[in-house]
Amino acid sequence: MKTLYLDCFSGISGDMFLGAILDLGLDEKIFLDELHKLPLSGFEVEIKKSESGGITGTDVYVKAHEHHPHRGLKHIYEIIDGSGLKPEVKQKSKEAFLKLAMAEGKIHGKSPEQIHFHEVGAVDSIVDIVGAHILMDMLKPDKVCASPVNVGSGTVECAHGTLPVPAPATMEILKGMPVYSRGEEGELTTPTGALLLSSFVNEFTNIPMGITKKTGYGLGKARRNSPNVLRAVLIEQVEVHGDDSAAPSLPGDLCCRDGFDHDRVAVLEANIDDMNPQLYDEVMECLFEKGALDVYLTPIIMKKTRPAVKLTCICPEDKKGLLIKAMLENTTTLGVREIEMARTKLFREIKKVNTSLGEIHVKISKRGNKVIKMSPEYEDLKRLARQKERPLAEVWGEVLKEIEPDDQR
Repeated sequence: MKTLYLDCFSGISGDMFLGAILDLGLDEKIFLDELHKLPLSGFEVEIKKSESGGITGTDVYVKAHEHHPHRGLKHIYEIIDGSGLKPEVKQKSKEAFLKLAMAEGKIHGKSPEQIHFHEVGAVDSIVDIVGAHILMDMLKPDKVCASPVNVGSGTVECAHGTLPVPAPATMEILKGMPVYSRGEEGELTTPTGALLLSSFVNEFTNIPMGITKKTGYGLGKARRNSPNVLRAVLIEQVEVHGDDSAAPSLPGDLCCRDGFDHDRVAVLEANIDDMNPQLYDEVMECLFEKGALDVYLTPIIMKKTRPAVKLTCICPEDKKGLLIKAMLENTTTLGVREIEMARTKLFREIKKVNTSLGEIHVKISKRGNKVIKMSPEYEDLKRLARQKERPLAEVWGEVLKEIEPDDQR
């Protein structure tokens, strides 16, 4: 599985993203040929090797010969629809601009259709956003991950005057993403950069396990004491979900010395003593739908010996904000506690397996390349039991005997 990892230690902008992806070795001529299918005049794209803070990378500079016209969403849609770009690139580019218009509209109290973009409506920003979708179509990663995002600090001058960093629209787009501020003052993450993260990233995490294939660096324009670059890394990962297609294996414990998988999770808790118990089923379903890894209820005794329930939700760190919001909105609690924890787990993959009773999905747990245990999917067992008109326990036992590894029999 080809994974693209974006290391946003110095933030992200549109030109940094273009430079980082091109620096992975994509064909510049094909990129420029696609870009010039946009019915826009008065711009040039310069691509060159340059250096920032001792790191050499690709510098993409869009030279536009216009003075930031205020284009609306409808006008930008017309530009994209009038191009000769692939339908998928057109659609995803339009979805990105709609997301941007919704963020701007929320800040200014207007509908997306009423928004007239200022800086991001200019030719260079249109080229950045559409160009990013062209490059992602060329690269075709199976998954995109990113680090927490350095947003910068201080203030920034724009069409609306002096604004805090991150700018309000940037902050709106960054909702649900892990952010921090470190280093010298300045706008490290721009609205366009935040938009591209929102459009492409599937998961915010530390660099994922796998074999590094290529690394690219995209340069920002501001002069800083530290490297002003976005790092892009192409990683070949072990496939952990899917059917019985072969997954690439890693030799020994190449990426985890102890053979286990390690990550970090957020544990969210709320004590509730005044909610109808019948509502918990819907609450738990809602949390799972929003990305919870596990949700469970624990009976507790609160002050004045009141019986209550502790609702616990375990989730990836990047889903924490979304799930805290869901817990506050869907229960009667007034507050949610959060704890960040390290987690050690077995590697897991799901494969289709043919048994004498029929095909089922099996969860295979491994330490390194050694199979530790295999668990049949409960819903598949239930389906087979009904089809065969046999007791579920009997079907379960028979399937377990067939799928157990030889050394565990």
